[in-house]
Amino acid sequence: MTTLADPVPGGRPGDVERATALQGELAGRGVHGVVLAYVDTAGIGRVKTVPTARLASAAAWGVGMSPVFDTFLADDSAVTTGVLGSPDGDLRLYPDLDRLVVLAGQPGWAWAPVDRVTQDGERHPGCTRTLLRRIVADAAEQGLTFRAAIEVEWTMARDDAPGDAFVPATTGPAYGATRQVELGDCTADLLAACAAQGLDVEQVHPEYAAGQFEISVGAVDPVAAADHSVLVRQTIRAVARRHGLRVSFAPAVVGQGVGNGGHVHLSAWRDGVNLHAGGEGRYGMTAAAESFTAGILAHLPALTAVTAPSPASALRLRPSQWAGVFAAWGHETRETALRVVTGTAGVRDRAANLEVKPVDLAANPYLAIAALIAAGLDGLRSSAALPEETTGDPARLTEAERAARGVRRLPVSLEQAVAEFRADETLRAALGPVLADAVIAVRLGELARVAGLDDEQVAAAYRWRY
Repeated sequence: MTTLADPVPGGRPGDVERATALQGELAGRGVHGVVLAYVDTAGIGRVKTVPTARLASAAAWGVGMSPVFDTFLADDSAVTTGVLGSPDGDLRLYPDLDRLVVLAGQPGWAWAPVDRVTQDGERHPGCTRTLLRRIVADAAEQGLTFRAAIEVEWTMARDDAPGDAFVPATTGPAYGATRQVELGDCTADLLAACAAQGLDVEQVHPEYAAGQFEISVGAVDPVAAADHSVLVRQTIRAVARRHGLRVSFAPAVVGQGVGNGGHVHLSAWRDGVNLHAGGEGRYGMTAAAESFTAGILAHLPALTAVTAPSPASALRLRPSQWAGVFAAWGHETRETALRVVTGTAGVRDRAANLEVKPVDLAANPYLAIAALIAAGLDGLRSSAALPEETTGDPARLTEAERAARGVRRLPVSLEQAVAEFRADETLRAALGPVLADAVIAVRLGELARVAGLDDEQVAAAYRWRY
């Protein structure tokens, strides 16, 4: 379980002593440095690193980093808000020692996620990991807990391709055994690295698009789930690099075809009981689970500004590609935005969950899960009614049929998603004004960056940024 207490200057009780002991343990294992990792508003992983001997100091006083990165774009240019984007000021990065791991794919290094705190010891309003911890902690006071997992899809490319071109590293068909054989050494090393790092891998397999694979890890508490998403990607990159391969997690690697998703699996629990199983509602859902699902469904148009936040995301969010581009839900329906997963008979009390499909890996995972939980909690507070389910592919329905069923197409552009987010007072209040303004500014900055580009050019602009 991830620590829910905020870091404090001088360290939380026992942190400095623990970090001091870890310094010796890590040095004994040949670890020379610790990666301190967080994700910015644009979904880019940012890091600072410290020598192993400085871990105790980092736990006590943090490590400095500018708040300007909250308004960085994916190409490292910056925009501004009324609060963020200035070169002034400093923040402190505090590592979460509970989540520190030795990186099996990067000998000599350990890794830890951080929370960002002001120099006065206050929560930084732009820290998405802190936001998610706060939302989880507040819900826990009401007896609610959550389990989450993020699927990671990525493409393997040849590293000897000219320039920034994309040439798949494997030629086999979707889900094909050929791909598994051609890249079997790499994926075997990936499984070994994940196991060494304590990641509970459920499956890894070839996916649909050219050179594409997917890895799924077990559900854990939401903060740890977001941590795992960052750590899994760090591990994939490191292992692939050692095999001479280039990796992309971008929503769209090319202008046409299936992109890389980052589907979120989420379940709500009360008193240790899964609210998505054993109830009297549809497919075993309790009334609370139905309302939680209804809340997410109602906020989905605005949520896409958080869960599918790149101009390249629109290239992935196309009908009939299992991207979930219609605001609808269905039981095991892979074309609706929300897929109710009941699980196999015998484990449904543990396995039942809600899959949110219009999510990709340009999304900041802490921000995405926080926003999804906030939307679900809004549905719980209002006892929102879940509409009738949708079966089959909503794209096959006429516009009149979709309107009659209340099935709405999600925003077809990032510009539309930002407009929906601006209008959603509930989501903006959950994020807080500083972070909500940063989300809007960064999305508009990305739109300005690609103005006038065609689909292939947009895909190329983000291909190697994620």
